[in-house]
Amino acid sequence: MTGDSLVEHGKKKIDWAMTHMPLLARLRREFTEKKPLAGHRIGMSIHLEAKTACLALLLREGGAQVAVTGSNPLSTQNDVASALAAEGITVHAKHGASDVEYSGDLRRVLATEPDLILDDGGDLVKLLHSGVKLEIRGGGEETTTGVHRLRILEREGKLRFPMYAVNDAKMKYLFDNRYGTGQSVWDGIMRSTNLLIAGKNVLVAGYGWCGRGIAMRARGLGARVLVSEVDPIRAVEAVMDGFSVGAMEEMIEQADFLVTSTGCSGVVTKRAIACAKDGLVMANAGHFDVEIDKRALAALAVRQEDVRDGIRQFTLGDGRRLYLLGDGRLVNLVLGDGHPVEIMDISFALQALTLQHIVKSAPLSPGVYGVPEKIDQQIAEMKLATLGVKIDFLTPDQSAYLGR
Repeated sequence: MTGDSLVEHGKKKIDWAMTHMPLLARLRREFTEKKPLAGHRIGMSIHLEAKTACLALLLREGGAQVAVTGSNPLSTQNDVASALAAEGITVHAKHGASDVEYSGDLRRVLATEPDLILDDGGDLVKLLHSGVKLEIRGGGEETTTGVHRLRILEREGKLRFPMYAVNDAKMKYLFDNRYGTGQSVWDGIMRSTNLLIAGKNVLVAGYGWCGRGIAMRARGLGARVLVSEVDPIRAVEAVMDGFSVGAMEEMIEQADFLVTSTGCSGVVTKRAIACAKDGLVMANAGHFDVEIDKRALAALAVRQEDVRDGIRQFTLGDGRRLYLLGDGRLVNLVLGDGHPVEIMDISFALQALTLQHIVKSAPLSPGVYGVPEKIDQQIAEMKLATLGVKIDFLTPDQSAYLGR
């Protein structure tokens, strides 16, 4: 597709997402009327697909000038990027961008001189601490990896402006990280492989909120779930949840599927790969493509070939065949459409209200801040309303008893 047909295709995808994002629809009405972001410029680095396009358009309706780029070279959808640009949003992104092109797109977004940042993984913030000097009022970070990078900057005394850890809000990690990742990862794996999950051994590396979701959905699909963890508390939790827990190099011998979700590098090492079962399918759900050692995989292989779209086969010297999905990048976005629309409706409502909170509040000193509890509660109440769910409330006597 090219030209008008590309734009039209992207617009239909955006319209479909908007139809299923009731929280953003409510905020759109408020933002259109009150223009809470008027006079501000927002720089976004985010997985550029239909749901994130809805967020960019909402922020524009709130009065902001918006410039957006991708947060992963393979997750940008060109039709959506074209449709967003046709709507008047400044877009610097394309699918399959080289490292140089990707970095250039980030710099072009910062060249619009934003005073608010919306980051997914921390690449914009990294540039803002690597020679690009702008007056940033604040911003929000969407991911576990990005928050980790922010906390390192804060700990080293280098963070130059306030950033909100949107990822750490309850209405984010309890739903996006768990239910969103759990569904979208298996959607990407099943779309790309067309293989049966039931009866297979699935090894999940990392039992944080994302790992919990991946393991939960694997069990629901009929798999036997194995878990690799370095945190003893999470390992105990995985055991109590009914999963087999052990060391990577032992568990990988049994695995038919391996999914990494740790946010750390070097999770699947050369030694682990050497122990892998013939036919192992490997996928990554962490932000960066560093969890599976791709160099070691290539070094162990005597032959490589692409056997399906997004699937590379590595044949080892003894004839074993191992499969890497999506070049070890985010499998749910490289080989799928990412998290379900309704899940991202929650996360992006958090982002929008956090940016509104930043501009309405007194300037803060540099640091990593939690999303205010009142915003978390507001999003939960809005979500319940869209579901038609009513809940009880504390009586005055109960509030007094609890000291509230």
